[in-house]
Amino acid sequence: MAPFLHRLALALLAALLLVAPAGAVQPDEVLGDPNLESRARALSAELRCMVCQNQSIDDSDAPLAKDLRLIVRERLKAGDSDAQVLDFMVARYGEFVLLRPRFSWRNALLWATPVVVLGLGALASILALRRRRAGASPRDAHLTPEEEAKLQRLLSDRTPPAAG
Repeated sequence: MAPFLHRLALALLAALLLVAPAGAVQPDEVLGDPNLESRARALSAELRCMVCQNQSIDDSDAPLAKDLRLIVRERLKAGDSDAQVLDFMVARYGEFVLLRPRFSWRNALLWATPVVVLGLGALASILALRRRRAGASPRDAHLTPEEEAKLQRLLSDRTPPAAG
């Protein structure tokens, strides 16, 4: 039984390795300095592929993503800090190039909308529950003695319809 479990574990491990994201960085793009390369990979994971839109340039095989990866590496080799590289990319391609947009007054509405919508939904729910509790149901209605007497008079004055 042990060899079977051993083979099963190896097969599962192999399957997991096949599913893991490979990244699209080509061997000719890799920098010789491991520190610069790790910074480049971290920056590439933060930048959006403008073709794929929901992939980072690190994961995308699109030609534009490759160009952007090369620009990141060139800027790092030139001595730019990570913030300077990101600022350069935003200045060149707009804030959309960032997978996680920065908070600013220009996009405050974008960041605040989900919170505002949830708040309005909670407020509407609370008001609806209060309204439901405040509205008396017919079986909870209490009549004054005068109203009850008037109701009895009206019910006794009713004549049944003629059978026809």
